[in-house]
Amino acid sequence: MKLLEGKRALVTGVANRWSIATGIARKLHENGAQLAFTYQGERVRDEVDKLAAELGGGPTFECDVSNDASLQAMRQRLDADFGKLDALVHSIAYANKEDLAGKVFDTSRPGFALALDVSSFSLIALVQTLRDSFNDGASIMALTYLGATQIVPNYNLMGIAKAALEASVRYLAFDLGDRSIRVNAISAGPIKTASSRQVGGFSRILDLVPKAAPLHRNVTADDVGNMAVFLASDLASAVTADVHFVDAGYHAMGLFAE
Repeated sequence: MKLLEGKRALVTGVANRWSIATGIARKLHENGAQLAFTYQGERVRDEVDKLAAELGGGPTFECDVSNDASLQAMRQRLDADFGKLDALVHSIAYANKEDLAGKVFDTSRPGFALALDVSSFSLIALVQTLRDSFNDGASIMALTYLGATQIVPNYNLMGIAKAALEASVRYLAFDLGDRSIRVNAISAGPIKTASSRQVGGFSRILDLVPKAAPLHRNVTADDVGNMAVFLASDLASAVTADVHFVDAGYHAMGLFAE
């Protein structure tokens, strides 16, 4: 029997077939999960519809996480067309490109508010909207990065947003624990995606990690997907309120001498 046989998962944040969310979706599907997807705007709808068709033919729902009416409309369609959820994958983040380079003290107030709303509060908003759509014992997971707790040059405002996201994971885990709903974060190593390329100097990070990480390699979206499968499965029934690194061990390095 597959690990996720009979479980239903909602995957957010798919932008294209190279997205980390896509890698997670593929692994969830391989392990038996029924999938539904959200998308924001017509620009990505075709890509998400194609992926949904490839991975079991589940429904797709438009959802703007910064709009409460859009969230409520998504929930109504989800409840009607898909059913109760056993897993939620939060893979949503956004900051203005100019806030992913230069100095943090140059961040604008609107830029800060936008990044924190879309990248951090969106997890709270989704849980708030979907709280009655989760089965007891469900698993919620959010994608984060090392820049939440350590300085990664040019990650800047997104690091601040991810720090807020990780704190939200812990508090949500506490609030949902009485229903045995688990909330965790996956801290993925750098992976070449459309989003990551917005970070200044990203290619240098990809070059550095294999030299410094204990496993001497970069990670893939499939690696992250494997962790997501574990967290969504009953094998992780007592795992909550934590950040799980999938970065070939890079986060543990204190000093790297070339």
